[in-house]
Amino acid sequence: MHYTLCDMIADITANSVEAGATCIALECIQTKDAFNVTVADNGKGMSSQTLMRAKDPFYTDGKKHPGRKVGLGIPFLIQTAEETDGFWDIQSVPGKGTKVIMGFNLANIDTPPVGNLQDLFLDILTLPGNYDMDIHRKDDEAKLDYKLNRNELKDALGGELESAGSQILLRKFIESQEV
Repeated sequence: MHYTLCDMIADITANSVEAGATCIALECIQTKDAFNVTVADNGKGMSSQTLMRAKDPFYTDGKKHPGRKVGLGIPFLIQTAEETDGFWDIQSVPGKGTKVIMGFNLANIDTPPVGNLQDLFLDILTLPGNYDMDIHRKDDEAKLDYKLNRNELKDALGGELESAGSQILLRKFIESQEV
């Protein structure tokens, strides 16, 4: 279950890593009444048939979670966007990648809370795998506009993000961007 919009973004971003993407771009643009997100990758992509089936909560390819009979990430995204006056779009080309666009109406009482973006960024930047990630965070109300690049952060932290020491420094750096 997704309790926050960040949970949903984490799920979609993890899908990109699991699809073998080597380049992932996440954009989070927030205004007073809207939260718009794009996750784009160069992973394995999906055929139009697979994409249609991925919208069905009772479909899963059985590879990501063997034995599981449902795949709820995309159906939860669609339901949340549609029921809260938001929008969504998924574009995917086999062998080229996938782009997921989602927008949420923050003024709608049924829209889940955004959640903690700093924790989200820390979590997705430290997902295991050999990929680069660009994150663009913009918040008009808070007057924030910054970018993070996973490979640059890895280089600055000695080539890895997995150790506790690196994650502490990474958290502090992300938090410093939010002021």
